Amino acid sequence: MSSNLSLIFVYKMNFYNLCDLLSMKRGVNMRVSHLVKHAQKGNKEALLQLIMADKDAYYRLAYAYMGNEHDAMDAMEDMIVALYEKIDQLQNGEAFYSWSKTILVNRCKTLLLKKERFLPLEDERAPSLAALTNDNPYRDTESEMDMQVLLSHLNAQQREAIELRYVHDLPY
Repeated sequence: MSSNLSLIFVYKMNFYNLCDLLSMKRGVNMRVSHLVKHAQKGNKEALLQLIMADKDAYYRLAYAYMGNEHDAMDAMEDMIVALYEKIDQLQNGEAFYSWSKTILVNRCKTLLLKKERFLPLEDERAPSLAALTNDNPYRDTESEMDMQVLLSHLNAQQREAIELRYVHDLPY
């Protein structure tokens, strides 16, 4: 009988933890929506707060595409300009981060095409793998480098989909 009570207690605790997590996420989404509304009304500070809240994820994503810090920062600058110019087109404020990261990926691809560094299919990842250095704070760990080797066996579209979903935590 006591093991049943313990099991019920564990389920209740997990349920309450899940409710707390959902409530926190709802609060974060409401804050994002609130900041997006202010940014859409021309509040530059609200847009800056949205960007700064996820700046590390933006950098990691840009660096993954561009292969070096300088080009990653250029892509992020282009993304910020595009966000400022197009924020009024965003329909769902809760989708700000996936929308902005899509813009960043597109800016990276455009910059790579302009630099003629966007290599098709199998050779696409070579520049960014060669660019890993010890002074980069976002340098891949040994296990992540093993993952990069495994990903290199996929075609470009498969690799990009997996990296965006599982490395950069973007939704499908």
